[in-house]
Amino acid sequence: MNFIEKFFSKYSQEKIIKWFKQMCVAEAISCFLLYGVAMIWKRYDDEGLLPTIFIIIVGNIHGLFFTGYLLLCIPVRKIFKWDDEDFVFALLSAFFPFATIWVDKKLARFDRE
Repeated sequence: MNFIEKFFSKYSQEKIIKWFKQMCVAEAISCFLLYGVAMIWKRYDDEGLLPTIFIIIVGNIHGLFFTGYLLLCIPVRKIFKWDDEDFVFALLSAFFPFATIWVDKKLARFDRE
């Protein structure tokens, strides 16, 4: 993971925090589009080609945001001084729908005690 820290070391902390917060929201929105729109649309229009294409596109976008969130958790851990428990919780929250919003609002703060 040294190469990830080395890659992000050229950016300021404010920029990394901004990217992390944007990634948290983008991951949650893409999750909603995938589960709340695409999957339901696919069930109602079983024979249609458009829902399948929509699932493929939104699924790829969601995968991009998911991976970006996981990668940004590493430098953000040092910025917010997360202990191991907070870091593992932040990583696991990516696997639950909309949990990244909670990480953005509660865990990613400087004044947390």
